[in-house]
Amino acid sequence: MRSSFSRFLFPGAIILLLALLLVGTVFQIFARNYLDDQAMEGLKKDCETISALASAYYIENSLSDEDFLINLSVASRVSEADAVICDLSGQLVLCSDAPLGCEHRGLVIQNQAFLQQVLQTGCGTGTGRMQGLYPDSRYLVCMPIEDVLGRDVGFVLVSTPVERTRAVIKQMLDIHLSISILVVLAAGVVMTLFARQQANPLRDLAKTASAFGHGQLNARVRVDPSTPEEVQELALAFNNMASSLQKSEYQRQEFVANVSHELKTPMTTISGMVDGMLDGTIPAEKHPHYMQIVSEETKRLSRLVRSMLDISRLQDQGGIPEEQKSRFDIGECCGQVLITFEQKINEKGVDVQVEMPEHPVFTFANQDYITQVVYNLLDNAVKFCPAGGELGLNIRLGSNKAYVEISNDGQTIPPEELPLVFDRFHKLDKSRTRNRDGWGLGLYIVKTIVCSHGEDISVSSKDGKTAFTFTLPLVN
Repeated sequence: MRSSFSRFLFPGAIILLLALLLVGTVFQIFARNYLDDQAMEGLKKDCETISALASAYYIENSLSDEDFLINLSVASRVSEADAVICDLSGQLVLCSDAPLGCEHRGLVIQNQAFLQQVLQTGCGTGTGRMQGLYPDSRYLVCMPIEDVLGRDVGFVLVSTPVERTRAVIKQMLDIHLSISILVVLAAGVVMTLFARQQANPLRDLAKTASAFGHGQLNARVRVDPSTPEEVQELALAFNNMASSLQKSEYQRQEFVANVSHELKTPMTTISGMVDGMLDGTIPAEKHPHYMQIVSEETKRLSRLVRSMLDISRLQDQGGIPEEQKSRFDIGECCGQVLITFEQKINEKGVDVQVEMPEHPVFTFANQDYITQVVYNLLDNAVKFCPAGGELGLNIRLGSNKAYVEISNDGQTIPPEELPLVFDRFHKLDKSRTRNRDGWGLGLYIVKTIVCSHGEDISVSSKDGKTAFTFTLPLVN
């Protein structure tokens, strides 16, 4: 399997190499044109000099003067160009490489049209081979020779091999190719090192994700300050997700363990009592008593299942839909719920203190759910309030909120326990047996309902008095 780096390295290297070759080709074209122009300009100057020199030494239809021959040879060597002198018919008269006697003497230039063009324009240029004179391709400049009267008496042809310029260009191209290859190789090495450095955090992330997927819920990605910002954000997002999943998994395990624990005792009790009545261990005259216990335990299990279903439904909804809310008097709702506890309150001799506005306090919420909230809070207050203690129901008004407080005397909740009272299956009294009511779901349901309305609930416990306060919106 090819890595992402290898998928991008080779195309990137090819693109870089092609770009360098393109730059080199364009540079070569410009350099060639520049060198060609420079060569032609140099030859033109040399040709002008030799033409002027030949005109000065032209005497009686002859250029055989010894000084001219020496000067022609010197000028040719200084300019590093070859020069020949031809008459008007194109026949070669003198040659700079052997002024006193050249094997080329007598050679006639066949391209008469070119010579006529030189006579008309005063200068002719070209590139190519001079048949019979030089075997290689050359730059050529031709100018006429005039006598003292301004009459054309011959031609000067100055040339230099094209190969010299081509050799320079070839050398430049070789250097460019070598540098291009070195640049591509260096870029490949640098990109490899850089890619490995960039890929290491991604590999760590992949290993951590694999470990997390195999059950190592505490696996986290280490974020190095030198890591790119995007990878840091990815690693941080992964760690946050892992923490959330770990917390959810721990809650799920705790939930399953708590449910299993809570169901184990009543199910064992029910099974034992039914088996005892079936096999005769329990006498027939005691069957009604034990059947009553079985009925109570069954109802308790039913309430547990119903509570769990209510919680699941609220969590799935993600909030209470507006169409399920209505306008009602929260004071009247609390009063009706309080009346249902009249018998328990009287049995324990609890003193009830009610403080609420004389006028109706209207709110907009789901009345059934709010009734359940008040019921659960009052049920806990009555349950944990000692005999002769005080129970309080207080409704206060804010600017746009109603504050409902339900309090009771009793044992102070330790500060470290306060943040946990709304957790599922959390019980302050760890020693409670099955004969004491409650599954540890009441306050969890209360918080779920209040939060589903977009409101808040809090708890305080100090000096033997515990108070739960939740908010509701005020409406006219």
